[in-house]
Amino acid sequence: MKRLRVFLAMSLLALSTATVIAQDDDPYRWLEDVTGARALEWVRARTAATVHELERCPEFARINRRLLDILNSKDRLATPSIAGEYIYNFWQDDAHPRGIWRRVPCDGYAADVPPWETVLDLDALSAREGEHWAFEDVDFLHPTYDRCLLHLSRGGSDAVEVREFDLLRKDFVPDGFFLPEGKIRTCWIDRNTIVVGSNQWDGEVTTAGYPRTARLWRRGTAVADAPVIFEGSREDVSAFVGVIETADRRYVYGYRATSFFSSEISLRDGEEFVRLDFPGDAQFHGFFKNQLILELRSAWMTGGRTYPQGALIAIDIDRFRDGARDFSILSAPDPRSSIVSLHMTRNALLLVRMTDVRCQLLRGRFVEGQWEWTRVPLADNVMVDITDTDPSSDRHFFTVENFLQPRTLYAVTSHDDAPVEVRRLPAFFNSEGCTITQHHAIATDGERIPYFLVAREGLVRDGGNPTMIEAYGGFEVPMVPYYEATVGAAWIEQGGVYVLANIRGGGEFGPRWHQAALKEKRQTAFNDLYAVAEDLIRRGVTSPRRLGILGGSNGGLLAGVAFTQRPDLFNAVVCLVPLLDMRRYSTLLAGASWIAEYGDPDVPEEWEYIKKYSPYHNLSPEKTYPRVLFATTTHDDRVHPAHARKMAAKMLDMGHDCLYFENTEGGHGAGVTAEQQALFQSIAMTYLHLMLR
Repeated sequence: MKRLRVFLAMSLLALSTATVIAQDDDPYRWLEDVTGARALEWVRARTAATVHELERCPEFARINRRLLDILNSKDRLATPSIAGEYIYNFWQDDAHPRGIWRRVPCDGYAADVPPWETVLDLDALSAREGEHWAFEDVDFLHPTYDRCLLHLSRGGSDAVEVREFDLLRKDFVPDGFFLPEGKIRTCWIDRNTIVVGSNQWDGEVTTAGYPRTARLWRRGTAVADAPVIFEGSREDVSAFVGVIETADRRYVYGYRATSFFSSEISLRDGEEFVRLDFPGDAQFHGFFKNQLILELRSAWMTGGRTYPQGALIAIDIDRFRDGARDFSILSAPDPRSSIVSLHMTRNALLLVRMTDVRCQLLRGRFVEGQWEWTRVPLADNVMVDITDTDPSSDRHFFTVENFLQPRTLYAVTSHDDAPVEVRRLPAFFNSEGCTITQHHAIATDGERIPYFLVAREGLVRDGGNPTMIEAYGGFEVPMVPYYEATVGAAWIEQGGVYVLANIRGGGEFGPRWHQAALKEKRQTAFNDLYAVAEDLIRRGVTSPRRLGILGGSNGGLLAGVAFTQRPDLFNAVVCLVPLLDMRRYSTLLAGASWIAEYGDPDVPEEWEYIKKYSPYHNLSPEKTYPRVLFATTTHDDRVHPAHARKMAAKMLDMGHDCLYFENTEGGHGAGVTAEQQALFQSIAMTYLHLMLR
């Protein structure tokens, strides 16, 4: 599901120093051994039992075949990535399960049949090298775009191997830049110099498991001899050096993630990095026309003026470094609005702003020292996503969609041009007679919690409608109306009701909405979910017997808390790649980096509020729980698979029936190939049909 992408938001989170208290005795610790023989034997047995049971359900074969057809469809959008004179795209289908990286000249992309040229075949590479490669990222050499650094992952994990690639020869560079597997940061300085950081270097890793140094590596030298030019502390989340290319100027900057919600930005000045003096919790958006762009997570009093929380502000970077603080406000906050994203072309700022979880696309220009804004005319009740931009021109792409409107791709080639439709997804499911409505539940503290409801017209409100709630509620990530083809085909088309809840902890209404559920206030997010569930029941849309919840990653924690705190509300729980053991989460893989969101379980007073909701610690043999489905992946190196493993094992030993599924590939997601993704999703959707019909 596309929604799984939001899990990537958890890749850079926060760590704090704390007094360590003793860990609880845990008889299931052996399941933390990811590839241990005993653990894998348990995983294989439980997964086989789940697959065997659900494959026998009459819905499974139909759902699996349908989802595989969607994921392999030639009619999917080929998402564009602009690099020089080419548009690149990574494509997977039944002929290329691991995918091909391909390109087409910019002027050929809009053709009915674009003349794609394969640059790298991941299936051929995997077969040749005997590895299960997944395509993760690419770092192009600017402005020639004839070389790049390819980031390849084994099995879809966050750890990557980095290799230099020649885009003219379409092959790896002999004796080129190469970094063995690790959590790695790279950027080009020039053709023969890159900046690199890796968590595989002794003493150069944060406690959270990310690089804390950046080395200047010149071609022909050993990376071990490369000098460290920037570094953070061991207690940071990570530190790295990046490059921002604009049409007017090139910026080399150092970034210290002191926590998920705070950072320090320093600009390179000669051989030194000089820190920019703005609040640590302000979000750095980069530079446009020499304007420094910041988004404020808290109010900032400076230069004799207070700039409000949630404001987007700008100032000339040279004047700022000389002490000026007279910012322009590009976007003023209000209680029901937030900034979704900000992107830049040569002459325009592209701002996606959301009001009541409905998007607007604004185009800003900076002319003779003044900001001018125009609104791009779009339909209401849609999600807008800026797909890619080109900082050296005004070419850019964006998509528009909602729950029932297939994703449509638009192109703009000049800042004065109107958007032109390039591609439109076909309807992958029958939405005729379906409606989208927005409602509000009233939380325990009186706050209005919005949620979307997708259902057939004339829905009978007798409490008998199978209903699935999806929610996230964390890390300032908004849940918005995407076209979910797999959910549509496997659930909505079959008469199921789909609900997307915009609970606090997310970013639907800016920093205040997120901060309302931070740390000791985490229960607020859970209570908001219960308010939505109770509102659906009160309105006769569904009943506890017909109500299920689906959540992944932080949403998996939400699902785990929901069924342990309120088992009376739900009859189905899909708990995907979840956090569940909140006593040990900070010691497992990247878990230490999430302390700014949840709190530190090694600090006694913080464990006091965490333990009240930690699903793993609130299981009771005396309670009756719904039959939960836990699903994770073996090679998830962000959220440890032991969370799901241990929770399932503990429930089973207590006598609570549950289902367990673990994919062998996929990292923090649903799998690498379409076949793996279809199986993962078919298991979840078949389970919902089984439990809620």
